[in-house]
Amino acid sequence: MEQLVGTLLKTLVALFVLGLVGLAIRGIVRSSREGDRIQKEWAELEGVAASHGWTYERRAPGRATQYCGVGPMPGKGSNLTAWHYITGEFRGRSFKCFEYRYVDPLSPTTQNGSKKLTHESMFLISAPGSGPFMQVGRPSKLDRVMGRRPRTLLGVPEFDEKFRVATDDEGFVRNVLTEDMRGFLLSDPRAGTSPLRVRDDELFTWYTGYLSQQAIEDQLNYLSDVMDRIPAQAWTSA
Repeated sequence: MEQLVGTLLKTLVALFVLGLVGLAIRGIVRSSREGDRIQKEWAELEGVAASHGWTYERRAPGRATQYCGVGPMPGKGSNLTAWHYITGEFRGRSFKCFEYRYVDPLSPTTQNGSKKLTHESMFLISAPGSGPFMQVGRPSKLDRVMGRRPRTLLGVPEFDEKFRVATDDEGFVRNVLTEDMRGFLLSDPRAGTSPLRVRDDELFTWYTGYLSQQAIEDQLNYLSDVMDRIPAQAWTSA
């Protein structure tokens, strides 16, 4: 009897180990396929840019430095590299987009012992004038912990509940976030995942993840849809 129990235990342990090995192999295969897909999308970006008459640089040292302090970019830095740096015109406005990469000390360690890179994709289009600092996004429990700027409330409960607005100029914000704009942001699902930031004469959005052809089209269309709804006088009165 004891021998039978021992054999069963050994069998169960062996099956458990085989299951873990199987899971690990499937994870490696999935990771490899995902890596291949991303590499394929990156390789296509140059061709996409060329087909639209846009400029493309796979690696552009120093190009990302000027965007320090915007969204996920560090507060300061020097000679920061922009990957897949693309510039051109979209729906009648000049634009730029790129990937910024960095090592997050809290990120998991890869199989070779190194830290996994974090990829941030940045998008911006030109504005018809210059405006003060303004950022619109979803509120977070980390806002106070991260020391973010005080929140500006518009007195519109539904909008104030779903969006966090920060600015140096409340008058500018009210000129931008008209009833039409608020309705658009409340109804468009893109607004839930794509924050907005005005810095001088540019309108930004971003997300954490790899740059792709589809993302370029989606994010530039979103920025353009937002810009189309900003009254011209909002820029002239800023």
